Amino acid sequence: MGALPELVALVAVLTLVGPRALARARWAGREPVVALWAWQCLVIAVLLCCACALVLAGAGAWPALRDLVFSGAPAGVEAAYGFPTARPWAIAAAFVLLLGGVRTALALAYELAGAQAVRRRQRHQLIRQAPDLHPELRPKAVGSEQLVVLESEEPRAWSLPGPVPRMVVTTGALRRLSGRELDALLAHERGHVRARHHWLLSAAEALVAGFPAIRLFGQFRDQVGQLVELAADDSAARRHGRLATAIALVELNPESACTHPLAQIPFRVDRLLSGATRLPAPRRLVLTLAALALPLAPVLLTLAPGLTAL
Repeated sequence: MGALPELVALVAVLTLVGPRALARARWAGREPVVALWAWQCLVIAVLLCCACALVLAGAGAWPALRDLVFSGAPAGVEAAYGFPTARPWAIAAAFVLLLGGVRTALALAYELAGAQAVRRRQRHQLIRQAPDLHPELRPKAVGSEQLVVLESEEPRAWSLPGPVPRMVVTTGALRRLSGRELDALLAHERGHVRARHHWLLSAAEALVAGFPAIRLFGQFRDQVGQLVELAADDSAARRHGRLATAIALVELNPESACTHPLAQIPFRVDRLLSGATRLPAPRRLVLTLAALALPLAPVLLTLAPGLTAL
């Protein structure tokens, strides 16, 4: 079972070194989409390490499972993994890893179901506040969005994902924003919906809820919450300009919100107005491929003994 200690060591390296490297990366603010990809690859790599370790520990604990895993494998492949004859520790390891896998699955299912229920309640509330149009007046295009205007002095705007996404804006926001600034604001919300940021945020919350003691998942949630906003800012700025997007952010966020540690409105506004250029395409490609190598590493470690035997 030479691959199992290597997987445990890889998990330790990824959880200790990976978050620090990504959190300190200066390019993340210039390329939030690439940074989001890197964070996802890091978390997936850790989860894959645990899944591969579960398969190896289970194969070492129960011969029936081992026969199933190595059915059809060439001679010598199973022996290359060196499964022990004494099984108590393998059974204990498999049980712990299986418990973690079940807990992860339950946390994801609970969080995703809860997020869907919240969005369902929000849609029903919107229908009460702003009833849908008559069926003959609704947009005919499948998947088209709906713009909902709510009467409120508070300047707010948000998106509600779903089969027909809803872009919600208050009358207070309409009075504050010019036409171009409103277009930039809606483009920001469309960026969230188009990139399915709500699913990513729900998954991050589920991992934290399932394993609150693991710092990696907490850092992942915090970084994702910030990076999705930067990515949506860039999406709006490319279509309607950095200045209009920055003004929309300022107009819709009162001074009290700017002091919130997770809001980062001053940082986002400064970033838009500074107009930092994107990384060169070759470097973006290198960073993307380097991130992709993270989830490939546990798979290669798991297969290495068998491939060596061949």
